[in-house]
Amino acid sequence: MTSHQISLSIFVPLIISMTSPSWAKNYTAEQEQNEYAAGAEFFFSEDSEDFQTGKLSAEFLPKYDDADHYLGLRASAYRYKANDWHADGQKVAFIGRKIDTATANGWAMEAGVFQQNDHTLFTFDGSYRTPVAEKTALEVFANRDWVETRPALENGTHFTFAGLAVDQGLGEHVTVVGVAGSQFFSDDNRRDHGRLKLIYQPSLDLGLTLQARYRMYHSTEEDVGHQYFNPEDYQESMLAVGWRQRFSGWTAGLTAGVGREKINDMSSQATRLFELNLQSPVRDSKFLRMNAGYNRSASYYGPDYDYSYVRGEWIMQF
Repeated sequence: MTSHQISLSIFVPLIISMTSPSWAKNYTAEQEQNEYAAGAEFFFSEDSEDFQTGKLSAEFLPKYDDADHYLGLRASAYRYKANDWHADGQKVAFIGRKIDTATANGWAMEAGVFQQNDHTLFTFDGSYRTPVAEKTALEVFANRDWVETRPALENGTHFTFAGLAVDQGLGEHVTVVGVAGSQFFSDDNRRDHGRLKLIYQPSLDLGLTLQARYRMYHSTEEDVGHQYFNPEDYQESMLAVGWRQRFSGWTAGLTAGVGREKINDMSSQATRLFELNLQSPVRDSKFLRMNAGYNRSASYYGPDYDYSYVRGEWIMQF
């Protein structure tokens, strides 16, 4: 069976099932008219090594309650570019989301077939978060995708990353988040990850947070044929400030941080992080989400590596 036959065998039954009466609820006539939605998504990133990733997607959501509760399909076209080299990719995916907007509990997923450079991969990106105590939440997550560098894309190198996170509230103003996971590469390399974040909210009304972050990973195979940045041991400590505010139902936020990273036995060096996000009201018939970010850290080619991205999504009920 070819890769195209595989993708059809997966998604045709999904389309039929999602548009069948079994998905319907007892809506009024007006609600039934607004149950469907369509949207578009874009992503663009660029780094200081002149590697660019572009993505443009179209979404059809036959089961849509609001921007945190939907089921549908997404078709995406990718373009990778580095100097005079480029490669194209295509992905068709089933997408779903069922999140409690107030608590962030629930699940989200995207599962599909991704083809690029004559390589085909079943990809997955999903998470499930649930409360286990009054101030404790557990999240499990998994992600399977291509390694996005020129040699890795040409060789069809991919990874599977799975782990869990625990959020623990300490009183009204402090939250501790711990993450542990393992990343399995198709070239037999494995990275074991650990992250810890301490969040302090001085006022419950200001939307301001002070954060102390630490992350590390250990790679079992340091020599990966120059396919991607892969030190044996990596550590980063960072202090960050976050701000989140609501206005007329919209949500805006930013995070800015400075830190130090240590790669193997080398001297530590500076890192920087800056992120912006904007989101319209979740239950509006027209929904908009925008994110942008910048990161400065090390790469395979040296310590002065810059990475920036912008992402947007727009959904409209009809």
